[in-house]
Parts: sequence; C-alpha cells; structure tokens
Amino acid sequence: MAKMEVKTSLLDDMIGVGDMVLLEPLNEDSFINNLKKRFDHNEVYTYIGSVVISINPYRSLPIYTPEKVEEYRNRNFYELSPHIFALSDEAYRSLRDQDKDQCILITGESGAGKTEASKLVMSYVAAVCGKGAEVNQVKEQLLQSNPVLEAFGNAKTVRNDNSSRFGKYMDIEFDFKGDPLGGVISNYLLEKSRVVKQPRGERNFHIFYQILSGASEEFLCKLKLERDFSRYNYLGLDSARVNGVDDASNFRTVRNAMQIVGFMDHETQSVFEVVAAVLKLGNIEFKPESRANGLDESKIKDKNELKEICELTGIDQSVLERAFSFRTVEAKQEKVSTTLNVAQAYYARDALAKNLYSRLFSWLVTRINESIKAQTKVRKKVMGVLDIYGFEIFENADNSFEQFIINYCNEKLQQIFIELTLKEEQEEYIREGIEWTHIEYFNNAIICDLIENNQTGILAMLDEECLRPGTVTDETFLEKLNQVCATHQHFESRMSKCSRFLNDTSLPHSCFRIQHYAGKVMYQVEGFVDKNNDLLYRDLSQAMWKANHSLIKALFPEGNPAKINLKRPPTAGSQFKASVATLMKNLQTKNPNYIRCIKPNDKKAAHIFNEALVCHQIRYLGLLENVRVRRAGYAFRQPYEPCLERYKMLCKQTWPHWRGPARAGVEVLFNELGIPEEEFSFGRSKIFIRNPRTLFKLEDLRKQRLEDLATLIEKIYRGWKCRTRFLLMKKCQVVIASWYRRYSQQKKYQKIKSSAITVQSYIRGWKARKLLRELKHLKRCNEAATVIAAYWHGTQARRELKRLKEEARRKHAVAVIWAFWLGLKVRREYRKFFRANAGRKIYEFTLQRLMQKYFLEMKNKMPSLSPIDKNWPARPYLFLDSTHKELKRIFHLWRCKKYRDQFTDQQKLIYEEKLEASELFKDKKALYPASVGQPFQGAYLEISENPKYKKLKDAVDEKIIIAEVVNKINRANGKAASRIFLLTKNNVLLADQKSGTIKSEVPLGDVTKVSMSSQNDGFFAVHLKEGSEAASKGDFLLSSDHLIEMATKLYRTTLSQTKQKLNIEISDEFLVQFKQDKVCVKFIQGSQKNGNIPTCKRKNNRLLEVAVP
Repeated sequence: MAKMEVKTSLLDDMIGVGDMVLLEPLNEDSFINNLKKRFDHNEVYTYIGSVVISINPYRSLPIYTPEKVEEYRNRNFYELSPHIFALSDEAYRSLRDQDKDQCILITGESGAGKTEASKLVMSYVAAVCGKGAEVNQVKEQLLQSNPVLEAFGNAKTVRNDNSSRFGKYMDIEFDFKGDPLGGVISNYLLEKSRVVKQPRGERNFHIFYQILSGASEEFLCKLKLERDFSRYNYLGLDSARVNGVDDASNFRTVRNAMQIVGFMDHETQSVFEVVAAVLKLGNIEFKPESRANGLDESKIKDKNELKEICELTGIDQSVLERAFSFRTVEAKQEKVSTTLNVAQAYYARDALAKNLYSRLFSWLVTRINESIKAQTKVRKKVMGVLDIYGFEIFENADNSFEQFIINYCNEKLQQIFIELTLKEEQEEYIREGIEWTHIEYFNNAIICDLIENNQTGILAMLDEECLRPGTVTDETFLEKLNQVCATHQHFESRMSKCSRFLNDTSLPHSCFRIQHYAGKVMYQVEGFVDKNNDLLYRDLSQAMWKANHSLIKALFPEGNPAKINLKRPPTAGSQFKASVATLMKNLQTKNPNYIRCIKPNDKKAAHIFNEALVCHQIRYLGLLENVRVRRAGYAFRQPYEPCLERYKMLCKQTWPHWRGPARAGVEVLFNELGIPEEEFSFGRSKIFIRNPRTLFKLEDLRKQRLEDLATLIEKIYRGWKCRTRFLLMKKCQVVIASWYRRYSQQKKYQKIKSSAITVQSYIRGWKARKLLRELKHLKRCNEAATVIAAYWHGTQARRELKRLKEEARRKHAVAVIWAFWLGLKVRREYRKFFRANAGRKIYEFTLQRLMQKYFLEMKNKMPSLSPIDKNWPARPYLFLDSTHKELKRIFHLWRCKKYRDQFTDQQKLIYEEKLEASELFKDKKALYPASVGQPFQGAYLEISENPKYKKLKDAVDEKIIIAEVVNKINRANGKAASRIFLLTKNNVLLADQKSGTIKSEVPLGDVTKVSMSSQNDGFFAVHLKEGSEAASKGDFLLSSDHLIEMATKLYRTTLSQTKQKLNIEISDEFLVQFKQDKVCVKFIQGSQKNGNIPTCKRKNNRLLEVAVP
C-alpha cells in the first residue's frame, strides 16, 4: 500500500473476502475460489477470525519492508489488510501491555512456508521491541540461531528445497518493558533416518553439502574429507546440487552465526569433526566370514575409513572394529557376546550414524539455549513460536512410523486448537454478556485416545510389543492391533474381526487405516517395531564413551561402565508422546495465535494455484471446521467506537458528531437503518453481527454515502480554494500597492536630492569663480603698476637721452618730435576705434558664457537612454530655441542607434515585423493595441516534435513561417471548423487539425488581398486571384486569435516573394467570393450568447453577418 493511501478497516478495498468468517455462501468451493482470487492479486494472507492463512507465493513480495513493519506497528488487528505482521503485532502487544503469555502455532505441510513464517514473526518482534546494546545482542543471537538449526535440521525434499525435518518450539522471554531477555528452544522428532537414506530426488541434511562446498582445502584436510560428493555413500547424487542454493555461501553464514550465538572455536571444530565422522561412517562396508562353529561373522572390507574415523574421534581402532562385529547382552550377572552378521553390522553402523547425528543436534539445541537463555532471574513474559510439521498423507501406502507420529502430533494440536478457539469464543461471549449457545463440532478426542491411551492405545500396544520376550515382528504388532482396536470406529484393518473391511481391496493386509480428523490415512506397518525401538548396541555406546573427543564422550553418557543401566531405554513413541504432552501443557498456559500455511502447487513455482492440492490441505487443516466454529454464534464483532466511527454517516442523528456514549450511538444508527433485531446483539463493549450479509449491506450503504460526502467535500473545497485565491490576490494587491508607493516616493526623493546637489554645485562654482575674478583683478592691478612704472622710467630715460642728444641732434629733433606726434595721433585714433567695438565684444563674451552655462546644465540634466523616454530639460533662454530642439533631435537619434545596436538579427526581424504591423494597423484596427505587447512567435504548433503531425511535417518541405490553429467559416451556414494554417516561403496551406491532412494549398502569387473589419475581432478574408486553381471554391473566410501577426507575416512574405505589396483592406463591410457568388460580409455590434466570442450567421445568399461584442 502506498504511503498516501490510508486504510482504517479490513473491509476497505477488499479483494475477495479478507476474513473467511464473512464468506457467503460458505462451502468448500467458495472457500477455495476466495483464496485463489486473493492469491492471483498477490494477497497471500487471509483471516479466519484471528487465525492467519498463509499461502506460499514461491517468490519475493514487497510486503515485508521496514515501511510495512511501521505500518502494522501498534495497529488494530482488523484495521489493515490481512498480514502475518498483524498477528505478530497483536501477540506482542498482548504480551507487553496485558501481561499475557503468547504462543504462535505455525502448521502446514512441507513446502508451505512454515520456516519462513516463523522467521517473519521473529524478525517483526525484533524490529518493534526496544533498542540498546544488550537488547540488540539478544535479538541478534535469537535471529542467528535459525541459520544454525536450519543447516543441521533442514534438507531438500521433493516438496521443498529447505524443508524442516524436525519440529521446533522456541520460547522468547521478555522483561516487563517488552524487551527480549533470551529464549529457550525445544526440538521434536528429528528425522534421523535421513542421515543414512534419502528418497529419490531428495538430499541429506544441508550441513554435509555446505562443509564439502564451502570449507577451505586446509579445513577439509583436517576433517579428512574430500570435496567430491560421490565419495560418500550417505549423500544422494541425483540432487546434490540445488538450483538457487549456494552451499558455499551458506557455510560461511552458518560459521558466522555460530560465532554470534556464542560457540567457541574449539566447540565449532568439534561439531564439524562429528559431522565428518558421520559422513565417513557411511563409507564403511562389511564382508561375510564363516567361523569354525558355523556362525556367520562380518568383517570390515577397507579399514582406511575406520582408521580416519578413529583419528577424528580419538577412539581406539580395535575397540570400534569389535563393536561393529560383536554384540554383548547383559542380564543381571551374566554377559553374552554374539557375532553380528553383515546385515546386523550394517544396521549397527547406520544406528550409530543416526544416533550420533541426532544426539549432536540435541546438543546443538542445548548449547544454543545456554547462549540465548535469559541471564536475569526477574519475572519474564513468554512468547512461544511453534514451527512443526503439518499433517502428512503419502500415496501408495508410503506412510510409515514417522507419518504416524507426525499425524498424532497434529491430532493433538487440532484438539487444543478447537478447545482454545471455543474457549476464547465462550470467554468473549461471557465477557460481553452475550448468551452462549452450544456449538456442535467434531471432537477428535476419540482419535487421540485411540493413539495415546495408556492401556489400549496404538502407542501402548507398540511399546508392549517391543518390550515383550519372544519373536517380535511388525506382523505380530498388527495382529495385536486387530485384537484390541478392531471395534474402534476410527480404526480399519482387513485382518480385524470387523467384517466391514474383509473385502476392501484398497486396504492391503500389511496395513491399517486410521480415520483422522483430516481424513483417512493408511499406514504401512513395516518398520514400526524397529523405528520405535531405535536401539543402539551397548558396545557402540561404550566405544563412543571411550573416545578422547570431549564432545562425542558427552553425547554418550550411558556408555560409562560405572553407570551401566540394565533398564531398557524408552522407546521413540513413548518419548515423543511425553514431549507432545509437555508441549500441550505448555500451550494451554498461553494465549494461542495460529498461522495455517498452505502450499499452492507441487512445482515450487510462482503464479500457479492447484485447486485440488489446496483443497486437500484445507481438509486436513480443518479450516472449514474452523470457520463454522467461528460463525456458529456471530460472524462479526466490533467495538462500539470504531463501529460508530465507520458507519456514523448513515444516520443524520450520528453524523457528523455523536455527543453521547458510543453504544447509544450504535443503537440509534441500527434502529434508523431498520436492521432486524435478530441480526445483531449488543455486548458490553462490542456490537455482534450474526450474518455476513448484514455487514455487507452496511458496507454498501457506507460506500454510497461516502460518494455523496465526497461530492459535498469537493464542492466545499472548491469554494474554499476560490476564496483563498481571492484573499491571496487581494493581499498581493495591497502589498504591490504599498511597494509601488514606496518606490514612487523613493524616486521623488532621489530627484529632489539630485536637484539639491546640482544647486549646491552651481553655488559652489559661482563662489569659486567670483574668488578667481577677484584674484585675477588684484594680479592685473599689480601688473598695471609695474607697467606704469616701466613707462615712467622710459619717459625719464628718453628725456635724459633727448637732453643729451639735443645738442648733437638738433636737426634730428624735429623728426623725432614729429614721430612722437604721429604716434600720439595714432594712439588717439586707436582709442576711438576700441570704444566703438567694445559693445560687440562684450556681447560675444556674454553669449559665449551663456552657451557654456547652457551646455554644462544640459550635461547634468540629460534624460535616460530609453528611446521611449520623452523627458527633455526645459529651454533656459529664448534665443536657444532652435538649438534646443536640434539637440533634442540629435540625442534621440543617437540613443535610438545605441538601442538598435544591442539587437540580435532575430530581434531586429521581430521589431521590423512590429513596425510593419504598426504601419498597417495602427489607428485602423481596434484589435491592434492588444497585439503590441504580444511577441510574434510564428510556430504556435510544435509540428516537428509532435508525432501527431508527422504526416503534415513530411508533406511540407519548406520552412514554416507561421503555424496556427484557425477557424474556417463554412460558406453555407457560417459555422466554424478547426484548421491548421501554415504559411511557408511560397504557399499558404490549410490542413485538418486531427489527421494533419492538407485540405488546401495556395501559392502566394494567387493571394490578391486580405480583408478584415476595424472591430475587435479575429475574422479576416483571404482573397484569391480569379481563375487560379486555388480559387475554384472561392475565397477563405477565417478567424484567428493572432490576426495581426498572421496578416503582417503574410504581407511581408508576399512582398518578399512577389515584390508586390499585398492589399490590406480594413472595412466593416467587404465582399467575399464564394464559388460563383459574391457575398457581403458585414460586421455589426451585438450581445453574444457565448460571452465575448464573435458569431457568424448566414442571412441569405448575399449577406453574412458577423456579430461582434
């Protein structure tokens, strides 16, 4: 589920039926169909009340991510879609918050996903519980115990590549806060016969293959092993390699997990040495020999394997060799030693291998428990996880002692399941004050009694037969059963006294049949006695105890001669019976949670749902019986608060808020809906609904009501959105106005400041110039005094010279006097001339000074360089009027040139088009002012990029100047049709908008005139040359949103190609040629039905009116 999606109930967006209790009608076919429907939609989990049905998808699904963990964390069990996380969370919260010990029972046949389900439960609990270094270490140890147990206890079978061949029950212990403290693991009935023999297509336990594949050469050498699988008789070769399984990588994982769990290095080494010894035991072969007394004796063919085993285990070779050849029987004070024939020797070898591996596995479980057990002695809360084999029924009478024991365990689990389920139902009814009605169901206690009765039970008969003296065979055991159990209604045998089965050919004479709760199962009696005895000769036990290998010695404590016990060890059946009894007692002290695993097909393939196989599993898991038990009373129950919250919109009195108690609200709601009283009951905290149809009716009503509410919410939201947008626009307008006023005042202040600075600069200049004039005047005065003094000294000198030369130059005196007179006369005349021209000189100086001042002021008052800025300083003097105007003109031309120099060629072309449009339409067309601010784009349709117009693009080879969608006016009725208007270098084209097909193609030379009105509309007519091919249907009457641009580009393109100006006629009445008729197009003012959109209407054959708003 995406994060944005919010579910509040199991019933939301339900695929099929999420809870089988609500399935209607309830039968086997509808049950299977519902599972298949959910499986096909990747819904692999389904509920039966609080029981989870899990179907193995045989592939990875994105429903176990950390996000999913958080989604199901602290959520109600029925709040989200069925999931194993929901059950895990419910169990964990009950344990943490309500202080109730929990157990999670996971059952199903091999390959159904039990092991993965237990991993998911443990990983979820580890994810949601507390954090901290110690807590994380405990969680890591609990999780890492799984790879170790899987390696030693799981194997590849025909049904499952990772099949658990043992039953596992783990108690996870928590403190009062819900943090894990540790755990305890119990194992049940390891399939140790797999060590020595595997069915075709199956493998031995994983650890054997992992060691040979993943261990280094040095490590294999220490274990005296070789990497070749074919060297070992205990390893089946037909399935040694499994697709998708990396044994080498898994071996490294196991070693790392053992280190995390707490195994010491020498312990790990000892474990692998025992595994190697078991593997090599299978290579020991025997040959027969005859003794002098005539008895057969067995000898080991090749003693190299025996030697290597003894080196690995530290056993004296002669001791172990004798243990394989002789058997010692002790009875009180007597000892009898007998030889073993070849068959008995092979039996002894296989028994030793099976016991050695089985005890090693039990030691591993004990060692793991020592590491993961809680270190503190505080009171603990416990959550148990039971991963145990499901009911097994093999075909062709292949069911043996193992299947009998497994099915007995499942009978006990089914018994406790029914008892606890009924108990839970009864407790809830009593707690809620609902009258409890007795529920009829099949009680399988009679079957359990048939198997486990201490006097007449099958297991008791088997133990009695194994312990009695004399010849004991499987046939004698079957005869005993036929005598004791013949009258039992669930026991069938052809050898019994009951005549019903004498002629039943489907039941062989060497078999007996038990009618289990899941169906009839036929058991082959062969091997029952041997497997129940599970004998290991005392000689082999004592040989193992004598080993120098500490681990092997600890595995066989009964081999100690000081502790010889002549009492016969308990049989396998009695041990398992005691273990099951202990397990049942443990489970009854806890609150149970069930996960029923189902395998959808035998091919281990995804997306395959075998209905027959699923039906078989549904029957032996008793799922339909479970549903009937849950539905015997009330099919659905829900607390009042969530019930009222979910359905309150169905009643006006409870919607949108109910102020009173939730129960009262639910009562009002159900009375308002008219639901019959026999269909529901009110408990103390819950509403109980008897029939699923009532619930589905409520859901249908809720769905319809939600649609109505969604429409209402949408309406209110749209109103709120519009109001919000209006208020935002209003707020924006106020902000913009305030900012504009601020900007305006700032500009005004800057202007005043600039003027003040200019005035100050002029005053400072005037003062400086005045001071300069005074300084210059003082300088001139000093220079004048010097000149006068010089002239005076000259006059004195001349007079002295005159006096000195007067006598010598008498004759020259007259000439000198005359010269001085002439000079005086000249000076007098020059003085008159200077006075006459002084006014003009002063005028020219004053004029020059005023011009200088004018230009200096103009320098500081120059306007901006924007060509549209019309500001110009005022004229200071009247005589400068023509100069002032000329300067204004020159400055404007100069700044226009500066502005034009910034343009690119593309911008120049745009402004040329804008200028052309101004000359054509300014003050002529009312639409023109609105087009000034709009840039001429030309290509309004992305023809080259849109695949829709690929056909049109291929048809047009020339560059497209303008591409626009226009409305072509129908000549007959005035209705508009959308067309694509294309203008190229040489042609005008009209194409269909949907298909891109070219409808008309007109050369530019055939376009004679373009007509349009002076109104604010987009209509225009393209007049074609009479007699041309394009004019056969008449002129084009079109409407466009970019009329000015289209007419301008058409005008410029025509002028460029034909060297002739295209006539642009702007008139509210013009003639258009429609085929053979001339039609007058007249534009009138009028109100429009479609708002501001002009409409066109054909009045008669000669008149077409266009109503313009």
